[in-house]
Amino acid sequence: MMIFIGADYEELGLSPDQLQERMGKWFAWGGKMKNQGILRGGEALHANAKRVSGPDRIVSDGPFVEMKELIGGYYTVVAENADAVVKIAEDFPDYDLGGTVEIREIIKFEQ
Repeated sequence: MMIFIGADYEELGLSPDQLQERMGKWFAWGGKMKNQGILRGGEALHANAKRVSGPDRIVSDGPFVEMKELIGGYYTVVAENADAVVKIAEDFPDYDLGGTVEIREIIKFEQ
């Protein structure tokens, strides 16, 4: 899984044209992975969130002050290993905005 971490586009003050260009880059990257047969899924995530925490299950509304970077979305891909996903992540569209790709292997549990 590739988890995308970075600033909220809205907070960056991107113009509608810049947003359109940015989305074009995302669609091109996703299309490339789809054509290669390695993209299995993924979604963008809203910046607002809720947290449920502690034994009393306290609910908090976000965005959260302590969150300097937000998880903006994720893709799941099929690859030989994490190093192969590092190669796939080279085309991540938001590096120029200070974005980060965190790569995590999904654990499959037998039932």
